[in-house]
Amino acid sequence: MELLAGFFRDGGMFIYLILGVSIIGMAIVVERVMHLVFRYSIDTKGLWEKVSKCIRERDFQKAHSFCVGSKAPVPRVFEAALSSYKEGERGVQHAVDEVSMEIMPEIEKRVPYLSLAANIATLLGLLGTIHGLIQAFSAVGNADPSQKAALLASGISIALYTTAFGLFVAIPLLVSYTILLSKAHRLIDEIDEYSVKLMNLLIHNPPTEYKSGSQTDE
Repeated sequence: MELLAGFFRDGGMFIYLILGVSIIGMAIVVERVMHLVFRYSIDTKGLWEKVSKCIRERDFQKAHSFCVGSKAPVPRVFEAALSSYKEGERGVQHAVDEVSMEIMPEIEKRVPYLSLAANIATLLGLLGTIHGLIQAFSAVGNADPSQKAALLASGISIALYTTAFGLFVAIPLLVSYTILLSKAHRLIDEIDEYSVKLMNLLIHNPPTEYKSGSQTDE
């Protein structure tokens, strides 16, 4: 706490700008964690085993029931495909593509801003450092001799504190960015993987109402 108090006491105005960036960045981290880690995370492999078993048994309604109401990406893709299976291969593909294009921006939303916030915090720290050094050198060259020591110490404090606080904010934001981006990519990979698996399974286990692509074209 004393260290933080020192930052705000001696760091100058740039400390408050960096603090604003950190608040925005942490708000994004909390919001994305709530979605990517808690809301979107499910046992995808377990869901696939249940859905694929029902499809092989031609129980499409039961397979559909496993996916209804979920906010996670893969169940939403499964729900769209299983709602359109009577429209043939092309209809299922269009449904899967449409839902995937809706979900992917939701998954990646605001994550790139964390990298931007980290860079801004670092640059503000650097700008504060330059401001502090300018103030220190001005004190050496122009200030009254009785005030030189105080002004020099103040300038050096601004330079060091803003650099330290900028890095203090930027490093956790970069770590959070890397983790959340990895999680987002993993979810997108699951969408690609399991949508292809589902399409192949529906093609090889069609219901009696299922229309093949060639029949649809005709």
